[in-house]
Amino acid sequence: MTDNTPRMPVATRLRNNFLAGLIICAPIAITIWLTWTFIHWSDSWVRPYIPARWNPESYLNFAIPGFGLLTAVILITVVGFLGKNLIGQSIVRFGESIVQRMPLVRTIYRSVKQIFETVLKEQANSFKKVGLIEYPGPGLWALIFIATDAKGEIASKFNAMGQDMVAVFLPPTPVPTAGFLIFVPREKIVMLDMSPEDAAKYLISGGLVAPEHKPADPKQKHLPRPKPVAVSKAD
Repeated sequence: MTDNTPRMPVATRLRNNFLAGLIICAPIAITIWLTWTFIHWSDSWVRPYIPARWNPESYLNFAIPGFGLLTAVILITVVGFLGKNLIGQSIVRFGESIVQRMPLVRTIYRSVKQIFETVLKEQANSFKKVGLIEYPGPGLWALIFIATDAKGEIASKFNAMGQDMVAVFLPPTPVPTAGFLIFVPREKIVMLDMSPEDAAKYLISGGLVAPEHKPADPKQKHLPRPKPVAVSKAD
């Protein structure tokens, strides 16, 4: 019995092997390079401010990569620990009172502080859920990340209109970091079981890398039209 399956040319096989190796090696190489660059950049900023008697490089004949970054992490952790107690809070309030008297500096300080507080405090609840909305029109569905409930003035305006809105992030393909912030009625969102990481892979690949999902009924090949499911309010 002869095998009639045509064999690929040698050049095609070599090209496929090269592309397969590139897919494996490129992410590893880029990750190592970015990590090393970040460590070197951190060391170049922090190392000059470390006293010589505390710097082990003063006693050794070689540099220790990452020592400046480690020092910065320890210092920030200590500042955070001190800022939680009564004495530390008093010092922080005193420093902020001085900053508030500087017209330009106080504006920059308020903006930066608000950004960090918003990002860090909402990190536990933000972008933990994935869903679908009809966008840009009826019958067309787009993948979204659930951000948070509408808050502040926006929430009060929606509440006055009797609408319960949710802030969602609509990412494009293949760069999910850029996108649109959209306020959608809670009942219009179809919740998904996939994780944000799987959703990001799905977007970056343009739909080629789909996350694994086991349907409730394996015999059912055609899934029915999804119905909106209520999104629980953030705590």
